[in-house]
Amino acid sequence: MSKIWLITQREYLSRVLNKTFILTTLLTPLGFMIFFIVLGFIMNTGSDKVKNIVVADRTGILEGELKSRDNLVFTFSDSPLDQLFLKYEKQEVVGILELSSAPDTMQKKYNVQYYSDDQLGIDEIFSIEKAIGKKVRNFKLKAQNLDENIIASLDTEVTIEPKTIKKEKNITSLTTIVSSVIGGIVGYALFFIILLYGSQVMRSVMEEKINRIIEVLISSVKPFELMMGKVMGVGLVGLTQIGIWIILIPSLFFLGTLIFGIDLNAVPTMPASGAAEEVLNQQDKIIQVLAELKGLNWWKILPLTLIYFFLGYFAYSALFAAVGSAVGEDINEAQSLTMPIMLPLIFAVYIGFSAVQAPDSSLAVYASMTPLLSSIVMPVRLPFDPPVWQIIISLVSLIIFTIFLVWMAGRIYRVGILMYGKKASFKELGKWLFYKD
Repeated sequence: MSKIWLITQREYLSRVLNKTFILTTLLTPLGFMIFFIVLGFIMNTGSDKVKNIVVADRTGILEGELKSRDNLVFTFSDSPLDQLFLKYEKQEVVGILELSSAPDTMQKKYNVQYYSDDQLGIDEIFSIEKAIGKKVRNFKLKAQNLDENIIASLDTEVTIEPKTIKKEKNITSLTTIVSSVIGGIVGYALFFIILLYGSQVMRSVMEEKINRIIEVLISSVKPFELMMGKVMGVGLVGLTQIGIWIILIPSLFFLGTLIFGIDLNAVPTMPASGAAEEVLNQQDKIIQVLAELKGLNWWKILPLTLIYFFLGYFAYSALFAAVGSAVGEDINEAQSLTMPIMLPLIFAVYIGFSAVQAPDSSLAVYASMTPLLSSIVMPVRLPFDPPVWQIIISLVSLIIFTIFLVWMAGRIYRVGILMYGKKASFKELGKWLFYKD
């Protein structure tokens, strides 16, 4: 154990004290925050080029008014098309919108002509279609002598407001949404972290084998001790990074509430259905979401997520280490050997996406109790508070299977690490399992 600890310490310190690790660990949460802010800005930003469009309304449906996007300027004209085309040729307008005939009151589809040699953006097309659609709707209502207010009152927004039976539980309409987002983020993060650090173990083993450093190391330690030291060292690096994020992210969260003056203890209540005048504003919704995040059982979610990460990482990194030991001078050999390791990871992350939408589905439940899949799927389900017996079965089966995989990887590692000049196949790896010491 002392030799394993020395190797673990070397692998851990060589990575944690690296400047790249320090900068990545500290800047990643801030980078993700900036990324989502920029992404939201990009997704909500449309065309800002002002476009003058002349509208030839032959029907009177638009009533001389058409409101759309801010960058679209509409002017109405009764001139014939040939005169409007002259305006277009003089570049006074970018396009001509013509409503040639009024729709029938029972007509489901209404075509409007747009004359221009330049294309409108998709967001601009949708905006114009929506604006004209409202006008057409009003035209039909008037044609059939229907009161718009009465018709509008028929459309009722129905929302499900959960009410818990047990007093110790508190579930609102936002709980499911927040749990889904947290579960999706955790599952995706675990996928990348396990893949990243598992690959680091494989690369480290491959480099030492190709550079013949391994021959010197093996003279002092047993192959299994070397493999375990590498796996534990890199795994502790991953735990350190996650631990720093666990401290850093809530700190940024708390700092943000102070900067923006958000009081999580003064959470607004959801308005009753139909009370439009009491609808919460944007800031109130943000406060509710933050309160939901605060209300999650983090004392259960965080420790279990760390356990699943370490077990999943141990299982996959042991396999990556075995692959690294089996690869010879040609590094490309690793691609074919890593594919069977990658497939469960890929399946797990996609099942995790499915579990976000249906956490209690048969697929999500059984996958969360299946080794190699459970290390990602169960953390996705944890914000939804799955039954305790499912968590126990999931952990026990994952622990047993992880021990088996580490033993199997150790058997391959002890032979492959000193094997040169021979291309390893899956059949060959199977033989290595039964080689005598």
